[in-house]
Amino acid sequence: MIIAVSAASLLPRILPVALLSRHQLPAPVKRWLSFVAPAVLGALTAVSVFAPDGRLDFSPGNLYTWAFLPALLVAIKTRSLFYTLLTGIGVLAILNRFLGI
Repeated sequence: MIIAVSAASLLPRILPVALLSRHQLPAPVKRWLSFVAPAVLGALTAVSVFAPDGRLDFSPGNLYTWAFLPALLVAIKTRSLFYTLLTGIGVLAILNRFLGI
């Protein structure tokens, strides 16, 4: 069972690399693939911020939205993942501490 689950997990990751590593992808495909990671990250972020409990929450009581806004500004200004995460985690910690939610 462990071997089967490992194979099922690793094959979709290894097979494309093994099959496509010797071929040059066309420019439109490369350009399209360059958008996949940011799109996935954006979708994961949106779900985490706007639906933290599994349902949409645009209320002012959603602390994740308030922590996201300064983190977004820091991300735009610095383009640093470290400072963005530090800001988001710091603001969320402060909001949790002082609002007690």
